Amino acid sequence: MALRSSNIYVAEANKMVTDLRVLVTAGASGIGLAIAETFAKKGARLHICDISEEALNACATAHPDWGTSVCDVSSEAQVAQLFEDVSNEMGGLDVLVNNAGIAGPTGNIENLSSDDWHQTVDVNLNGQFYCARLAVPLLKQSDNASMICLSSVAGRLGYAYRTPYAVTKWAIIGLIKSLAIELGPHGIRVNALLPGIVEGPRIEQVIAARAETVGVTHEEMKQEYIDKVSLRKMVTAQDVANQAVSLCSSLGAGISGQGISICGNVEYL
Repeated sequence: MALRSSNIYVAEANKMVTDLRVLVTAGASGIGLAIAETFAKKGARLHICDISEEALNACATAHPDWGTSVCDVSSEAQVAQLFEDVSNEMGGLDVLVNNAGIAGPTGNIENLSSDDWHQTVDVNLNGQFYCARLAVPLLKQSDNASMICLSSVAGRLGYAYRTPYAVTKWAIIGLIKSLAIELGPHGIRVNALLPGIVEGPRIEQVIAARAETVGVTHEEMKQEYIDKVSLRKMVTAQDVANQAVSLCSSLGAGISGQGISICGNVEYL
């Protein structure tokens, strides 16, 4: 009987996701693609954008029912076109997944260039603002609206040699805390996901850059990263995607203004 009740509860949670109109930025690869595919498996309607036309074309082949737009979220004009595409294609929006972001530079603060700093802020922070600003009027028309912004465990911890990245991820927490208060009366839930060390090519590049900066081997640095995790393992993009979908289902109906870590408990960076 308990198993039957559990199955019914999960079915009801999944039903709430069915037919949601979802936009995932940087949705053609990595965490963004995992999130988009997981929403789609639950019956949601998807539109994704990405800076890579090649990656978008691959997604269009694999998922011909998804809408796609080439978009650099650091460009206000391109974001405006993205939301015009979304409105024309889906007639509205229920979920914005503000996922687009870059790793930014690795190095001592005195050696970082202004260009690298500004690029990281423009993509990771300004891009989320540009998307949120245009998403809100559409979300206010939805009966089941959510905004999910991708931060990082670097948004709750200091991160030596990755200062521009960490600064933007902390700022995203301020963004979602403020928007949760502002948009709550309109029934819009706003949360952040804080992935930890997510297995895949991106973290391997980050590890390589940090290993070079501090003068150790790649394998030594990789083990150092894993040793910082209480569970002593990396998480997966699917772990992050599962949490994103859960927040937009009945399981997340009472959750807003939260920064939720999916990281195996990263103790320090």
